[in-house]
Amino acid sequence: MRIWTSGGVFIAEATFNERHALKSAGFWWHPESYKCNFTGCKVCASGTQKVWWTSRPESVLRLEGWQGLCSPDALAMLQKTEQSIVDSRAADKDIEIPVPEGLAYMPFQKAGIAYALNRPGTLIADEMGLGKTIQALGLANAIKAKSILIVVPASLRLNWEREASKWLVGGQSIETVLTGKEDCKADVIIINYERVKGPIFQMLMSRTWDLLIVDEAHYVKNSGAQRTKLVMGTWDKSRGAIEGLADKATRQVFLTGTPITNRPKELHTILAKLDSRQFGNFMRFAKRYCGAYHNGYGWDFNGSSNLEELQTRLRANFMVRRLKSEVQKEIPSKIRQLIPFMPNGMTQLVKQEQSAFDGTGQLSFDDAQTDIELAEASGDHDAYNAAVAQLDSLIKVAFETMSKQRKALAVKKIPAVLAHCDDVLESVNKVVIFAHHHDVLDAIAEHYGDSAVILDGRTPIEVRQANIDRFQSDKDCRVFIGSIKAAGVGITLTAASHVIFAELSWVPADLSQAEDRCHRIGQTDTVTVQHLVVDGSLDARLAAVLMYKQGIIDNALDNTPVQIAIPKAGQDHKGNRVDKVWPVATAKQRKACEYALQALSGVCDGACQRDGAGFNGFDTRIGKRLASVAMCRTLTDGEVALCKRMLPKYHGQVGEAVIKDIRG
Repeated sequence: MRIWTSGGVFIAEATFNERHALKSAGFWWHPESYKCNFTGCKVCASGTQKVWWTSRPESVLRLEGWQGLCSPDALAMLQKTEQSIVDSRAADKDIEIPVPEGLAYMPFQKAGIAYALNRPGTLIADEMGLGKTIQALGLANAIKAKSILIVVPASLRLNWEREASKWLVGGQSIETVLTGKEDCKADVIIINYERVKGPIFQMLMSRTWDLLIVDEAHYVKNSGAQRTKLVMGTWDKSRGAIEGLADKATRQVFLTGTPITNRPKELHTILAKLDSRQFGNFMRFAKRYCGAYHNGYGWDFNGSSNLEELQTRLRANFMVRRLKSEVQKEIPSKIRQLIPFMPNGMTQLVKQEQSAFDGTGQLSFDDAQTDIELAEASGDHDAYNAAVAQLDSLIKVAFETMSKQRKALAVKKIPAVLAHCDDVLESVNKVVIFAHHHDVLDAIAEHYGDSAVILDGRTPIEVRQANIDRFQSDKDCRVFIGSIKAAGVGITLTAASHVIFAELSWVPADLSQAEDRCHRIGQTDTVTVQHLVVDGSLDARLAAVLMYKQGIIDNALDNTPVQIAIPKAGQDHKGNRVDKVWPVATAKQRKACEYALQALSGVCDGACQRDGAGFNGFDTRIGKRLASVAMCRTLTDGEVALCKRMLPKYHGQVGEAVIKDIRG
């Protein structure tokens, strides 16, 4: 195989057996010139035919031993691209950047600024907590930007105003849009997404900006949303290209620690703006990276594929992304824990929630999860993807009804949440508690009184930073209570290293954003993140889906797994033994349980009510699972205890003597 360049593309001559490596790397086959359907084809113009080709240097870099395959001119181009990929991970850079007296950029922040200096548009996608705000303002200092437009979520406006006043060196005037009646004539305008409309939008569009900063850029993931069209611009079939704020800026920088909140398709809007030549065609992007397929009714773009290649392309072109573990060694890792509560007094609510969830008659959540486990164990990728898709669709079923049930359960479990938080506060100085519903937030705030501060969507802008500052500096303020959305981005809560989620978000990125309020620069302790769920509830089951989606995000951006620590049976979140201990089962009980499980599963038909033929519909899944376990190993004490609760109802099928032995 040999590779050379011609007309801006890489051309490879290879043997028949080498075609697989080229295709996997992202090369395309070019037929004889008269069969080529592309007008102005660069390969045809080079006078070659029947070759493999690509316009992407990063595709060549994926070939093993590419250095020895390339011509000198191709090698020079590839080395430049390889250096760009290295720079996207750099932890330091020898470069002088203007900075206010008494302040200094951290080494990796200087490297991020240096990376952005070489591009008209940059996606700074550092892991949350590494100072993307400082890097964006440092870039403004480096390019001596006079006019700067900063678009942010509403809750971050004052924080950006404070940071801009602190870090900018050009003496620019700063104006924050709060009411929508401002004249927007200052050098630096800070505005939230919701205010980008009407007369304000027209005033902003009438100016040319040296730099546009879009913070929490995943807010513009939906190309059909009005705020996305106004910030990013759009295309209309009759009117053609319609400009947005991004088109009025000489240089653009997009900031987000979670560029893929759920699926790769959500990144496309930003990529198309940064490089329309490479990423402007959504269908081409979706087929390559979103696992796009036609389901018989339309196209499905909710999957993911070729994620390693996608990350390489982003790093080679415009994305700088570093992890805390790579650039700030003193920041320890975080551990996530699932803390299940027994549904004492909440059993009926859990059943109602499950009924709402399975109310459409579709495959149940438990069955879909079982299908995933079985498919994964068998190595059947098609079955695995189908089961995951089924599981994903179930989440969307009866959303409104389920939301009501989830709120009722969240309110009902408040005493258990408070008891757990009280226990945690016996061993730590400060704790951050996140929730979603106002009833839950208010109950927690009332419980802790003056020893706590709260920040949610109702908190006035001028009070928010004061509450954050008090929690950070006042030793008597031990609890920070925040809503997952309002307090989950843009703030620093490093005074605490323990995060508790009293409720669960549907989106994994929301959880990552929120927990990283503590896991940031300045944190010296390991951050423990706990999700408090009621055993058997939708939140407890939803955790599996969120972890699966988090895996997609990690593979696309970092190729590193998420550590999930689940407390062992008989232990609390600290690893201490709890009072609840399963009764010791006798050999006679185990034998009777094994007999009953095998007898019932052998004739089980999944009936919805007792019919004398095996497990009923409610017990089918757990009964069959226990039966399969009993065939492979001895049942544990806990499993026997479960059998003692479940099996007596089937005394008519297995016999009174067997049930008597099970009960002991």
